[in-house]
Amino acid sequence: MAPYSLLVTRLQKALGVRQYHVASVLCQRAKVAMSHFEPNEYIHYDLLEKNINIVRKRLNRPLTLSEKIVYGHLDDPAGQEIERGKSYLRLRPDRVAMQDATAQMAMLQFISSGLPKVAVPSTIHCDHLIEAQLGGEKDLRRAKDINQEVYNFLATAGAKYGVGFWKPGSGIIHQIILENYAYPGVLLIGTDSHTPNGGGLGGICIGVGGADAVDVMAGIPWELKCPKVIGVKLTGSLSGWTSPKDVILKVAGILTVKGGTGAIVEYHGPGVDSISCTGMATICNMGAEIGATTSVFPYNHRMKKYLSKTGRADIANLADEFKDHLVPDPGCHYDQLIEVNLSELKPHINGPFTPDLAHPVAEVGKVAEKEGWPLDIRVGLIGSCTNSSYEDMGRSAAVAKQALAHGLKCKSQFTITPGSEQIRATIERDGYAQILRDLGGIVLANACGPCIGQWDRKDIKKGEKNTIVTSYNRNFTGRNDANPETHAFVTSPEIVTALAIAGTLKFNPETDYLTGTDGKKFKLEAPDADELPKGEFDPGQDTYQHPPKDSSGQHVDVSPTSQRLQLLEPFDKWDGKDLEDLQILIKVKGKCTTDHISAAGPWLKFRGHLDNISNNLLIGAINIENGKANSVRNAVTQEFGPVPDTARYYKKHGIRWVVIGDENYGEGSSREHAALEPRHLGARAIITKSFARIHETNLKKQGLLPLTFADPADYNKIHPVDKLTIQGLKDFTPGKPLNGLTLAQGVQVEIRGDTGTHKETAGSCQAASLQALPRERGGGHRVRTIINTECELLPPLGLGEGRRKCARRGVGNLSESLASCRLAVTRQGPLPGKGGLQLSGRCGTGFPNLTPSQSPLGPPNSECFLLPVLPRPPISLKYSPKMSVFRVCPC
Repeated sequence: MAPYSLLVTRLQKALGVRQYHVASVLCQRAKVAMSHFEPNEYIHYDLLEKNINIVRKRLNRPLTLSEKIVYGHLDDPAGQEIERGKSYLRLRPDRVAMQDATAQMAMLQFISSGLPKVAVPSTIHCDHLIEAQLGGEKDLRRAKDINQEVYNFLATAGAKYGVGFWKPGSGIIHQIILENYAYPGVLLIGTDSHTPNGGGLGGICIGVGGADAVDVMAGIPWELKCPKVIGVKLTGSLSGWTSPKDVILKVAGILTVKGGTGAIVEYHGPGVDSISCTGMATICNMGAEIGATTSVFPYNHRMKKYLSKTGRADIANLADEFKDHLVPDPGCHYDQLIEVNLSELKPHINGPFTPDLAHPVAEVGKVAEKEGWPLDIRVGLIGSCTNSSYEDMGRSAAVAKQALAHGLKCKSQFTITPGSEQIRATIERDGYAQILRDLGGIVLANACGPCIGQWDRKDIKKGEKNTIVTSYNRNFTGRNDANPETHAFVTSPEIVTALAIAGTLKFNPETDYLTGTDGKKFKLEAPDADELPKGEFDPGQDTYQHPPKDSSGQHVDVSPTSQRLQLLEPFDKWDGKDLEDLQILIKVKGKCTTDHISAAGPWLKFRGHLDNISNNLLIGAINIENGKANSVRNAVTQEFGPVPDTARYYKKHGIRWVVIGDENYGEGSSREHAALEPRHLGARAIITKSFARIHETNLKKQGLLPLTFADPADYNKIHPVDKLTIQGLKDFTPGKPLNGLTLAQGVQVEIRGDTGTHKETAGSCQAASLQALPRERGGGHRVRTIINTECELLPPLGLGEGRRKCARRGVGNLSESLASCRLAVTRQGPLPGKGGLQLSGRCGTGFPNLTPSQSPLGPPNSECFLLPVLPRPPISLKYSPKMSVFRVCPC
């Protein structure tokens, strides 16, 4: 069934009614619907204008487009404190969108609120749970069968609480939003990090966690730290092989994965008009990879053309009337300004393993040879929410036709993911899909598929080094196929298609030649395609479920024995005290994205079941102690094991814990499970050098302290075997740092004394007790062992980064930095009558074959020196506060 707006358009043409006449009547009434699916929910440009005027008068300066839309949605424009990068804004978004993987937890939280209906227009989109395996129709049927319980929950919950439901097969959330819900000046939040895709239609569309979405659906003002604004001035015009994707690939190379954190990226300048509306959406979509709050383009004729083609000419005409509020003011100020000359921009390809490692296509082959990256391309994949527009498919088909004309097909495997049912149906009708099949491609379901790891890949084994090229947005380690040795590169669909035909990273379509089946060499011409179909879009199958007007009889059932869904229980409350003796679960080394914290792929099926999904907690993070993933020391048993198992052990035994992280911790997806899981398993704080915006907010929403080191170098002062105490929580106020005290579990020991002769033992010694007394010379403490028995055998503790050196003197020719040792302190207190400290615990050497006489522990009754003074100096921790407490979810 065709969408309502297209049916109206067809009827108008049949009756000879001019579209602008109907639109003008609606404009005069100032009642234009946000969407044809919600005819009674209107666009309020008049309120936007009123709020902008209030703020403009207060600030007395020109406003950027981002500021107009954001400040135009303030809950209290007259009284709200407004300072970029500092104040917290209370906003009233126009609508909410949720994809099926995150909607499960969001709807479970909304159910716990007890509210009868959502307060703003909201939608659920089934796109994440469909695994790419055999092809579109077969994969869709399989997904409907496997995920029936989840789809039924989302459909009935949508019907019960007034949320529109897009069935599996509808398409990817961001393409559906662009086609039906985004419009110039909208403020939309979505439970997916690539929600900024809607900025291609001039809206402020922001990715959030599920708890933020529930705030808005519950009618609570949504809080956002007032964003800074990065201006990207575009000059020149796109041409040849250069595409909109190359703009964001270039910008990502400039700003890096965290350069946009806390800012909106606002594109402007004369070059904007050379980019199609869907091309602008591509650029905004991948702005998530630079950490930006969102990205946006000013309203122009390319947006008007797209709105009209998708049956929304009435919105375009209304936007024309308010255009001054949908573009930046002349002379407005940007916190940072970047200029990109589109006429000079070359095709780019970014990767592997990070989306900000930018290379011109002409140079990537040489770089790959130098770095040892595989040159042969195993698979080329086009589509996804970033690049699945009609124009994208047309440009790829234009490349494919040239190869087919010379008898060539892809040397690499090749897949195509349509962004929506409307795109699929239209490219089938217009022949693009068949051209891509003829080239060797497989058309997958209208879903996320391999882009998010939903890919049952069979052509390689896990651990096999290989290269893939995609038109996706994200290429973290193991993201697409769970293989850490897959070198994934992101580029435009037309470049992916050309490289898949050539089969190698060394191919540059601008200069290199291919050889046809007739032996003649030829060069691919730069692709050209229509940005929109000449006729109307084919809407394809009707896949939308309207919420009923009366939902009083609607039931939403969650089985208590379900392995896919689980009703939420309240988390334990803070006792009002400082957090003492927190065990470090893991000290993370290097990049730690939400994929590392809560993996997707096969784990997506548990997104509605908090306890089951928690079995993937931090399984991708690298432990600095041993350089391994999913392997951490249990501080009680001293055994290494999986991260989730260790966390569950601590929870069972009442041991509270923290995570220590590196830079930009939690970058990537908006998934709030990366915050819910540690909270569920007993975490109290996450301490890092810096956070990605969405993850930091999600941690706060779930009652976890997201803390950053006041001095990032203090990251190096904490060791994986330490314990932490966080002080100052009772007097916790904005801008006031907290103190973090570390109790050294690993200590330096210096040994001296007679060697003696004792029975040879293997393993580490366990001391019954150690006495620590002030040392006469050199500071520190003198430790006397009191052991008159043979050493107890323990598993070797091994050597790990962050351990202290244990020095031994007077023992043959053993070096002074002989071994790594660790004192696992279990008791600390004043030594009666003598001062100093009394410590109990065990000390391990990591040298299993030394006799006690050679052991760095020394023989019984030998003297040792405890060099550091415990505890270590305090570390200053910062907290970026959220001003209100979430009042709906259990926390």
